[in-house]
Amino acid sequence: MRRHELTDAEWELLAPLIPRAGRGRPRAEDRRVINGMVYKIRTGVSWRDLPERYGPWKSVYTRFRRYAIDGVFTRALQQIQAQADAAGDIDWLVQIDSTIVRAHQHAAATGRKGGNIGRTKRNDHALGRSRGGLTTKIHLACDGRGRPLAVLLTPGQRHDGICARPLLERIRVPRTGLGRPRCRPDHVIADKAYSSRGFRAYLRRRGIGHTIPEKRDQKRHRHNRGRRGGRPTGFDSKIYCRRNTVERCFNRLKGFRGIATRYEKTATSYEAAVTLASLLLWARSV
Repeated sequence: MRRHELTDAEWELLAPLIPRAGRGRPRAEDRRVINGMVYKIRTGVSWRDLPERYGPWKSVYTRFRRYAIDGVFTRALQQIQAQADAAGDIDWLVQIDSTIVRAHQHAAATGRKGGNIGRTKRNDHALGRSRGGLTTKIHLACDGRGRPLAVLLTPGQRHDGICARPLLERIRVPRTGLGRPRCRPDHVIADKAYSSRGFRAYLRRRGIGHTIPEKRDQKRHRHNRGRRGGRPTGFDSKIYCRRNTVERCFNRLKGFRGIATRYEKTATSYEAAVTLASLLLWARSV
């Protein structure tokens, strides 16, 4: 095993989750190709600069692109989460947050055909204008042990509060036996960016406890309304101290240079890279 490659234990866990080869000519060895993908997102090199030990770079890229479109990494991540949930290994004290990722010029070139980047379009490829230039925002929901449960990509200027509901609705942990997938956390921790009456009402309707600090202007507005302002929002400072878990999860994800800087042109490929990195974090924690 070389640096930035899967260990025997990690490959033993991931091998059953990789689709088997169909009929036709024998394809390249699965472990070698997956190691090439891991090396790419770990180092951030161009696909053409992959070392020769992983085989033709085009074969590795074609397999990666096919897996990205088919959602192979997403299904593999859900299977590992299902096994962990069956063993009682998931802490459902969920934290949500977001981080900004700068888009490299190779990724930013997508906007030339996509029209005005920054507006809400289907072909924006999750690229938008912010203070740092062309950026992508990664919205993350992780469990109490700092492992990703769901990921959502948006343009960099998109507000966190708008994406809170779609992010939580992406949490879907299947059951190993009968029963519906688990989609509801026990508790949600978030910062002030997610403080809104609509989001709190959404969490209450789903029966999800939450710890979200209230903004100053919201407190002032509630006090000015008197009795009509309603009761103060509940806040547990001890539970809120655990919000650093999601920040540490971001640090581990950005340890992959291909995640810390976006080099992929399409949102599908970049989301697949983030999902593969999340898959490796889960494999190393099991």
